[in-house]
Amino acid sequence: MFYVKSIAPYLPRYMRRQCLSTASSNCFPGTSMPFVPNVVFRDSKHDDVLPCFRIINEDGDVMDGATDPQLSRALCTKIYSQMIRLKTMDNILYDAQRQGRISFYMTSFGEEAISFGSASALRLRDMVFAQYREPVTRTDMAKAVRCQYIMAPSSLTIRPFHRLWPRSFPRHHALLLLHGYARRSILTCTVPCVFGELLTFQAAGAAYAFKLAKEDRIAVCYFGEGAASEGDFHAALNIASTKDCPILFFVRNNGFAISTPTVEQFRGDGIASRGSGYGIPVMRVDGNDFLAVHEVTRRAREFILKENRPVLIEAMSYRQGHHSTSDDSTQYRAVAEIKHWKETCDPIDRTKRYLLASKYWMWTVRKNEDVELIRSSCLDRNAGGLQRSRTDTCKIRNGPMYSLHYS
Repeated sequence: MFYVKSIAPYLPRYMRRQCLSTASSNCFPGTSMPFVPNVVFRDSKHDDVLPCFRIINEDGDVMDGATDPQLSRALCTKIYSQMIRLKTMDNILYDAQRQGRISFYMTSFGEEAISFGSASALRLRDMVFAQYREPVTRTDMAKAVRCQYIMAPSSLTIRPFHRLWPRSFPRHHALLLLHGYARRSILTCTVPCVFGELLTFQAAGAAYAFKLAKEDRIAVCYFGEGAASEGDFHAALNIASTKDCPILFFVRNNGFAISTPTVEQFRGDGIASRGSGYGIPVMRVDGNDFLAVHEVTRRAREFILKENRPVLIEAMSYRQGHHSTSDDSTQYRAVAEIKHWKETCDPIDRTKRYLLASKYWMWTVRKNEDVELIRSSCLDRNAGGLQRSRTDTCKIRNGPMYSLHYS
């Protein structure tokens, strides 16, 4: 104790307080814990399972004890129509790949509520780092879903709306001017501030920059539960926690990391429980309930800005489609299982039932947001995109690393 007190004046202020408190209370540095005389191994399987927040059930009814956030009629119907638009566009481009008209595609079947429920709670100034399952973010919703933003990269047609063109992978569009960062396939590369040798201005690093600049916005990082098995996930959580970065980690747990089910990926209570180990507040939400996703995201954003701390949200869902057009998911899961989830837990059907129960449905029809009109619009845009002149392949092969960040 004498030695600790003797060196304390020469240490930084925060270390000085820690040393003096440790010397006086005999607690180990950085911790405060009770001492016990018995050998007891704590097993997480005996802990309570983290509950899943839900507002509306599978029938579209508000659950007993739940509070309807009472979103505006315009916002509810817009979210619903955009969910239909995304699913329609996925169907069109998936079929186009099977016909050999485009090279590759990844769908979001069964996970539409995650994209739009969370996107509707963000602000235009927030920086979004999305993965391939989130083709739509709050920035895109500001001007609705522009089909050509997603269709054009898949067909390699010339559409110079950002300087990354045409060096982006199919489904990896970007809207940099609207704070929508380019999508990635490299797992968790958007989570930390450093990936390999490439210093990138990405999620945790961007959030730390917002904090230093005292900006009133957050960084939002989307990724799947499979990406949470990467080491960069843990590094990013540790950086965000220790630096108190204003960032929202949004984990999409859809049950599969390509062909690996969650029961083979990890033990323990999902991904949300890992955030607690880093001192990050966590929440689990029903990813097929757009109201619950919206409410959790809205409150998380408020908490992040008020408390200057990161938050981790785990959205539970089910991947109804294949991982990509290069995958056949029927080889590792039963067709009956997929059919069951489509019939009972589809987020679009649940949203429609809610709108019917809340008497918003007739207003939606009057606004011409029905499926056929949306499908016709997407087909017209897709046909127009495929008829445009194709990008010279030399532009893709030459200088693939040249972009906005390295020019």
